[in-house]
Amino acid sequence: MKIFIGFVLWCVLFLLCWPLAVLALVLFPLVWLLLLPFRLLFVVVEAVFGLIKGILCLPGRLLGSKSKA
Repeated sequence: MKIFIGFVLWCVLFLLCWPLAVLALVLFPLVWLLLLPFRLLFVVVEAVFGLIKGILCLPGRLLGSKSKA
């Protein structure tokens, strides 16, 4: 549904101002490529925090703590 709404909005933009719509169509892949390293960094940082949480919660899990985090 998001893709359909985005397509309809792009069509409206194309009807109102076609140079801006074409520019958006050309720049979207470039912006996506520029943001890709930040997305990968977010995944790595999230995994590291999950690992740290697992290590810190391990003694409680081994001792049989009933809390659910």
